[in-house]
Amino acid sequence: MIAKVTRGADVGNLLRYLYGPGKRNEHTDPHLVAGYRHPAALEPARRADGKRDLRPLGEVLRSPLETMRRSRPTGPIWQCSLRAAPTDRHLTDDEWADVAEELMHQTGIAPRGDAEACRWIAVRHADDHIHVVATLAREDGRRPNITRDYLKARKACQIVEERYGLCRTAPADRTAAPRPSRAEMERAQRSGLEEPPRDALRRHVAAATACSDSEEAFFAELRERGLAVRLRFSVRTPGEVTGYAVAVPDYTNAGGAPIFFSGGKLAPHLTLPKLRQGWAGEAVRQPNAGSHRRPRRPRNDQEARVHACNEAARATGTAAWQMRALHDRRVRADLAAAASDVLHITADVTGNRELAKAADLYERAAREPFGRTPPVTSYGSALRATARVFAATNISWGDRRGRRRDLTVDLLFLIANLADLIDSAAEHRLAQQRSAQADVARQAAKRLRAIQREASRSTASVPPRVAETLEEGRAMARLAAEAFPVPLVDGLASAAAPTVRPSQGPSRRRDAPKR
Repeated sequence: MIAKVTRGADVGNLLRYLYGPGKRNEHTDPHLVAGYRHPAALEPARRADGKRDLRPLGEVLRSPLETMRRSRPTGPIWQCSLRAAPTDRHLTDDEWADVAEELMHQTGIAPRGDAEACRWIAVRHADDHIHVVATLAREDGRRPNITRDYLKARKACQIVEERYGLCRTAPADRTAAPRPSRAEMERAQRSGLEEPPRDALRRHVAAATACSDSEEAFFAELRERGLAVRLRFSVRTPGEVTGYAVAVPDYTNAGGAPIFFSGGKLAPHLTLPKLRQGWAGEAVRQPNAGSHRRPRRPRNDQEARVHACNEAARATGTAAWQMRALHDRRVRADLAAAASDVLHITADVTGNRELAKAADLYERAAREPFGRTPPVTSYGSALRATARVFAATNISWGDRRGRRRDLTVDLLFLIANLADLIDSAAEHRLAQQRSAQADVARQAAKRLRAIQREASRSTASVPPRVAETLEEGRAMARLAAEAFPVPLVDGLASAAAPTVRPSQGPSRRRDAPKR
């Protein structure tokens, strides 16, 4: 069961929506199932035309606001939508009434046995969900304490899931990224975009973070990608940067100005203070890291590309072994976060949409609960360092197919080891009893292995040297694949380019081969 909490100021409009036909005529038989009094005493009467007379109910819910000892809150109407999973059975009205009472008790809006609690009602107009409406004014004239009401609502959902044997959902550990609003999704659909710009920006910022080892390199990377960057400066200390926001130049509001999203609006770990913690930890682990800046012009040397890809694959395989062999929770947390950086870089370098989806999935599993920043260790720093070298190489292919195939196989080794590392991270999250993070990690590993299965369908022969390399190591043996039907980068790049790519700025390191 999931809960969505909103605040408003007009209870009349809300009641008209709840008792109305809905935006798509999806409301059937709206009626009260629970409230601060018996539902039969609160149910709106029907008028001669068959419609509900909602004014008495609205006045009853508003009346406590007139007796508040302090000024009334900006949004005095609290509303929560509770929806069961599609696989759950349909609850009865009495069961939904118990769910609503549990919600009111856990949030502190109307605790059980409190005669001076807030007034509230629960409306059911569909089989799978109800709407709970409450006025944030107690009968004694005080305000209720609704601090962290969303987390309390999440706890209430878990309680009723266990009570009625419903589908279990994840706790509110703040590892999920903010989802695009309905307005964003509808606007993206009208504009012909496959995804809202918020999702594309989160992917760009995550890749830029993985490619950078300092604040200056991070902002330079964002601008190189053609994104509009806006810095937020401190009021107390002029010139001190306290935050940032990014935008796609072509995605504008009605006035023609770009729509910016701050790092915190994209993902919990992308705020500037948390990014600075990671960079500071890396600087301590690698004192000379600042002297090895990412070159602004990537190298095009084929041997350098192959070497960088091999090093990244080797480091990723080592990290998978370390994740299983080492039992230090600090090391495991850092390796799980570093795996996300490697996956974002691999998706960004190849331009493959399936890898990008896997990176988006795994990103939640890599985060520590409640927004904690994982400690930086030498193990994670070593993995990130090899990934940044890989990001600095330009994947632009020559004309000879044999040279292309060499790097294709190397990329497959890297993807195989990434799947192994992510599986290890899933086991780590499962041991922590964080089933939601373990599930998304398994889904990401499944997507990576789907790429390997696609590679095994090819009937093209493999050169002897490549066949020998495939037999080396456990991850290589698991591949046992020949080659992609087309070179990996050609195939990956043709799958789908990133959904929202800036139209301005220099081109990124994906120069397509001339035909």
